[in-house]
Amino acid sequence: MSENCFHCGLPVPPGVRFPIHYRQREEAACCAGCQAVAATIIDAGLSDYYQHRTEGAARADALPQALLEQIRLYDSEELQQSFVHRADGQAREAALMLEGISCAACIWLNEQQLRRLPGVLSVDINYSTQRARVRWDNERVRLSAILEAVAAIGYRAYPYDAERQERLLQKERKQALTRLWVAGLSMMQVMMYAVPVYLAPDGDIAPDMLWLLHWAGLILTLPVLLYSALPFYRNTWRDLKTGRVGMDTPVSIGIVTAFGASFWALINQYEHGIYFDSVSMFVFLLLGGRYLEGIARRKAGAASESLVKLVPAFAHKLDGWPDSRDSREAIVASLSAGDVILLKPGETVPADGVVLDGASAGDESLLTGESRPVPKRVGDALIAGSVNTASPLVMRVERAGQATRLAGIVRLLDQALAEKPRLARLADRFASWFVALLLAAAAASYLAWHFIDPDRALWIMVAVLVISCPCALSLATPAALTAASGRLASLGVLTARGHALETLARATDAVFDKTGTLTDGRMRLLGIRGELGRETALAIAAALEQGSEHPLARAISDAAAGLNLPPAESPANQPGHGVAATIDGREWRLGSAPFVSTWLGRPQQDDADWHPGSSQVLLADADGVRARFAIGDAGRDDAIELVDRLRAQGLTVRLLSGDGEQAVATLAKRLGIAHWRARATPEDKLEFVHALQADGRRVLMIGDGVNDAPVLARADVSIAMGGGTDLARANGDMVLIGERLGPVGDAVDVSRRALTVIRQNLWWAAGYNIVALPLAISGHVTPWLASLGMALSSLLVAGNALRLTKRDR
Repeated sequence: MSENCFHCGLPVPPGVRFPIHYRQREEAACCAGCQAVAATIIDAGLSDYYQHRTEGAARADALPQALLEQIRLYDSEELQQSFVHRADGQAREAALMLEGISCAACIWLNEQQLRRLPGVLSVDINYSTQRARVRWDNERVRLSAILEAVAAIGYRAYPYDAERQERLLQKERKQALTRLWVAGLSMMQVMMYAVPVYLAPDGDIAPDMLWLLHWAGLILTLPVLLYSALPFYRNTWRDLKTGRVGMDTPVSIGIVTAFGASFWALINQYEHGIYFDSVSMFVFLLLGGRYLEGIARRKAGAASESLVKLVPAFAHKLDGWPDSRDSREAIVASLSAGDVILLKPGETVPADGVVLDGASAGDESLLTGESRPVPKRVGDALIAGSVNTASPLVMRVERAGQATRLAGIVRLLDQALAEKPRLARLADRFASWFVALLLAAAAASYLAWHFIDPDRALWIMVAVLVISCPCALSLATPAALTAASGRLASLGVLTARGHALETLARATDAVFDKTGTLTDGRMRLLGIRGELGRETALAIAAALEQGSEHPLARAISDAAAGLNLPPAESPANQPGHGVAATIDGREWRLGSAPFVSTWLGRPQQDDADWHPGSSQVLLADADGVRARFAIGDAGRDDAIELVDRLRAQGLTVRLLSGDGEQAVATLAKRLGIAHWRARATPEDKLEFVHALQADGRRVLMIGDGVNDAPVLARADVSIAMGGGTDLARANGDMVLIGERLGPVGDAVDVSRRALTVIRQNLWWAAGYNIVALPLAISGHVTPWLASLGMALSSLLVAGNALRLTKRDR
């Protein structure tokens, strides 16, 4: 008997000798490729891989020269534009797909191999998606070296391609459907032969015909045993090789035991021990349940996965703009800042940019949760992944490829998917113990029934093995969290940390920053008073402020957009005070009350009752003050609604700001916030949140994600305002990607519903097993009913989680 290859597990051909030196012993390899890969793994100090892996690696054929040359092409800066994100300095980040991953040890091996490369800054691999997020220093290591390092240990890595990933998923779904179809067809045919045997009175069927029907059942069950049930065997073998029992272990034991016992009874012509129909039926029911469960899980994650596929492959590039409107088809991956492209109605925006020409509307619902089309005019921003809905637009590209806002969103999703929440880890740990106890219960039930009724002992044991549902137990938490994260992504809230939903559901206090959070962070004109008409006063003030970059000046200039401004002569600016100039032969002053008072020679005061907390700017000529402008950082339109909603949800709302007392008090009064604090330094904010936590409060912090980074990190759970920041560097556990505050309340609702669904799923899984297991042990459940119960239990858990993807009614 030939031995198997230590690396890939394939038989070693006779006469072949490629030794592998592993832990002071010699192992055999089937070829020079496997020998070289094993030597690479062992020499790198990663020999633990062979101890913990659960499946043999793919055979390590030598990389052809053509493939090596193709890998090196990925070092091209132009080629990297489509999938590599450039961070500070020479830091680069890319999403890579891995081929050949078969178990958790493969993930560990690839992570360790890449982390040992000089210049690799971080590596995170998601087991479920087999997608790796790699960050490296481009001066110290090239991307081709990273891809070659993966190939050197027998795997393949290439830039993430949504279409290629979809093809792989379709292949898996097709294979699962084929296995289900084979099991279903076999089940129906076997039942055709089994039903007459069950229904006919003893002696009605001739013995020769009776055993012919049983042999036909055996032959028709073989495809189920040898093909349809293969996934259960593979998973069981993977688990047993690591010294543990998994969720498919009892299923595999039940299938093999039931078939083996039926075959033994057939050979020995023991009529009452043949149940080939039960074998094919519970394999079909289990496969059917898992197929439907897979559909539900994919649907739950569809909202977040759809973001990856938003950007189109081609764009209409205008090379001669503005002299020519002739366009040509260009690859989106080749776009760079400064390029001008044409967007036709119904087309998806391929990059971040601004409108140069045209007027239309943009559908940004998949990115921000805003269901209404957003008007787009010259100068307005366009986001990659949004859709131009009405009229043609000409846009200038500002950020393309991995620098876009959409790419930042996808990186956050990858980060969140790579983290496993505490509840999911606990459920997995309990499920593993549960399987071990289940196997013990099955063995005990067999022994007990062997003395009570030996003819029923085996089938009762099979029913015990199949009926209990560790699958539902392990699905209870991750299915709900995946569905909830997808729902929030569709509303414009990204979950960036694994614990966020679980913690948010238990939050007791919501602490808001002021500027950029409850207000939009931009100074704007709040009101005008005086004897001059509004347009006249605005035109004169804007003429005086022409060219100024002061926030108050910009607020006046924005308000005067579209007005004809008179020419201002001999402008004189006094920084921090005001500006003076002559307009139509008359001298004007615009500035603070002390500045105007000094010029007029008589005191002027701000109107304290008019827009409290705002900055007041006075416009005066030689005759006196002719107009007053109130300028301030206006609150967001939906801030009052959000504060009321959070209060109705049982949270205590607090305002914590570094702004002056008057401005903070005014905003707190307008929003109805009773607990507020002004002039808070970053240290004060940290102390404030820490004091709440010391009192047993769970703090939700909402800030702009830039200057609030320390307190966002300190809070139990945090939401960062994503507008105007680099989403990939957001410090919040969650990121609000639109300009609306409403999704914060949605996030609280969805997180609480998710926690409720998780509890329901866990209670259902536990309650089902508490009821089902005694019924099976006592002999009241047949094997096929047990398989139906197990399948329906898993499907119920996945279906219950799927409710989170729908709007709460």
